[in-house]
Amino acid sequence: MKILRRLTVLSAAALLTTALAVVIAPAGAQAHGVAMFPGSRTWLCYKDGLRENGQIIPFNPACAAAVAQSGTTPLYNWFAVLRSDAGGRTTGFIPDGQICSGGTGGPFDFTAYNAARTDWPVTHLTSGANIQFQYSNWAAHPGAFNLYITRDGFNPANPLAWSDLVPFASVTNPPASGGPGALNYYFWNAQLPAGKTGRHILYIQWVRSDSQENFFSCSDVVFDGGNGEVTGIGSGGTQTPPPTQPPTSPSSGPTQPPVTTTPAPGNGACTATYRSVNAWNGGFQGEITVKAGTTAVNGWTVSWVNPVGQTITQVWNGTHSSVSTNSTVRNATWNGSLAANGTTTFGFIGSGSGTSSVTGLACSSP
Repeated sequence: MKILRRLTVLSAAALLTTALAVVIAPAGAQAHGVAMFPGSRTWLCYKDGLRENGQIIPFNPACAAAVAQSGTTPLYNWFAVLRSDAGGRTTGFIPDGQICSGGTGGPFDFTAYNAARTDWPVTHLTSGANIQFQYSNWAAHPGAFNLYITRDGFNPANPLAWSDLVPFASVTNPPASGGPGALNYYFWNAQLPAGKTGRHILYIQWVRSDSQENFFSCSDVVFDGGNGEVTGIGSGGTQTPPPTQPPTSPSSGPTQPPVTTTPAPGNGACTATYRSVNAWNGGFQGEITVKAGTTAVNGWTVSWVNPVGQTITQVWNGTHSSVSTNSTVRNATWNGSLAANGTTTFGFIGSGSGTSSVTGLACSSP
């Protein structure tokens, strides 16, 4: 079947200029996905190198070396690190040193992403933290996600072996942020292993329950007290992290129960609904769902007023700006187009006293 890559940050004209990157995979390949947070090597190298004209020209040296070895086709298909015959097998099926690519039997050549280097894009994490994992659901299927982390003392300059990996979590059939065929993802919360320091590889194997097809994902991480920041990507070298689990330690104070508001008014083209995900002493996490009306929209803007003393500190899946207590979030380049009655979500973390709340919530579309 055809594996289609979608350049979601491009205009229709730019899509036409890169249409030749659409490729055909073996008939057995029917689903696709890798970790989007903490970001896999292929996902972050795709983001690192993608330019406005549709070309992939990496900034990161490890990503550049991978492209020099195997070209850009694997990155246009960043979600297709798979084996159609894996059936949940690990040691003895995928050789040591080829774990990140799932061996050599997949539809694309991802072997360059096995390279033992210390300069891949890296996600900064805190050992023992409870974080939200996000795994692309480019195609949706039931199954389990098995999570591994490298052992203490792991040297990222050495090829990754199965003996380096220790399982620490698993989840079956987690929820998804939206439908397949876009930059949506499965998501779940899990606690990172305690006592970790320095560079590690976080490995996820997605084992489908309805076929023998499995997916493989290597994410380079460093345990340095970070909150999901990504470095080594793009010309600026840093990417703002997506959501992490808010503090739940006794020192953070009691959390507040999530609440949902009624849909906010719009201009007829879209509406916005706010949900309080969590709140703790000194901060909160919120989520807003944007819904198109009876006709499709191409671009949306959501605005609201924060209570005095509260500040939005982090936004994902949208572009945030603020003036005084007024916040505005515009769609990201990949989620601005919504079909009639279609939805998308963005989230944010704020600081300040009091529970999470907003007023004057409104949605508009050009």
